Amino acid sequence: MAADGNSGVFSQKLKGDFDAQYINAKNALNNSKVIYYSRTFMLIVGGIIAGILGFTGLTGFIFYFLVFAVTTVGLTAKAKFSIHSYFDGWNSVLFDGFLGGLMSFVLFWTFAYDSVHIF
Repeated sequence: MAADGNSGVFSQKLKGDFDAQYINAKNALNNSKVIYYSRTFMLIVGGIIAGILGFTGLTGFIFYFLVFAVTTVGLTAKAKFSIHSYFDGWNSVLFDGFLGGLMSFVLFWTFAYDSVHIF
């Protein structure tokens, strides 16, 4: 995910009487930003597509969940389905940006719908 080539959150294991891992905060923050910006961009594009296609009501919200799920699967595939190597857990991949993405989606959905179908 990060451009420096070592984007893993858990950088190395410490050896001793116990096995412990430490978190590289810079990489964890960068990976979280990548998820947030990628998901927001895809949901904005999805909102524009939903507006152009004329989705209204429940159909538009179903389309939101579809775009959200496809983006989540894409980001997980980008991480080679090794979530714990790049993030704290599944919650950060599955749910971060859910409501913020919804607001962006609705904003661009209504704007595109109004531009194409009303004006």
